[in-house]
Amino acid sequence: MKLRAATPADLPAIFAIYDEQVLHGTATFDTVPKTATERLEWFQANPGQRYPIIVAETTAGVVGWARLYQWSPRPAYDRTAENAVYVHADARGHGIGRALLAELLHLAPACGVLTLMARIVAGNPASLALHEALGYTRIGLMRSAGVKHGALLDVWLLQYVLDDSDT
Repeated sequence: MKLRAATPADLPAIFAIYDEQVLHGTATFDTVPKTATERLEWFQANPGQRYPIIVAETTAGVVGWARLYQWSPRPAYDRTAENAVYVHADARGHGIGRALLAELLHLAPACGVLTLMARIVAGNPASLALHEALGYTRIGLMRSAGVKHGALLDVWLLQYVLDDSDT
C-alpha cells in the first residue's frame, strides 16, 4: 500500500468510497451523493491549499482516503482541524484506516494544526477504536445529533492535541 496526495483524477474512487456511506452507512451525515461539479468544488475548497487530502493505493487502486478540514472559519479556531477517514468496504480491517489517520497526524504540524477533532457516530465502534488507538480522547457525546436511515443518532466528539514540540 502506498499513501500519496490525492489528485482530481482520484475523485471518482474517493466518492465511490464516500457514497457507499452516504447511501447506506452512518459514517457521514450527508444523505445525497455529490454531483461531479460539487466533487471538484469540494476538492478545490481548501483555504490556501492548507489541508491535505491523501489516498491509500494498492494494486486494486484507491482503497481509502483521508483529509483534514477547517474546523471553523472563525479566526481563533485557526489551529484546530477536523479529520475524515474512509476505507472501501472490501479493504477494511487491514490497517488502511490506521495508516491514513497516522499520516494525517504526521502532516498536521506542517499545516499549522495543534488540535484535531473527529465526529464519530456512536454506532461505529471500529472508527472509535481506531481513533482511540492513535491517541484521540472522547470529550463529549452529542445526543440525537442527526437522523439517518430513519434512526436518531448520537455522535461522539473526539480530540487529539499535538504536543507543543510538534508545532
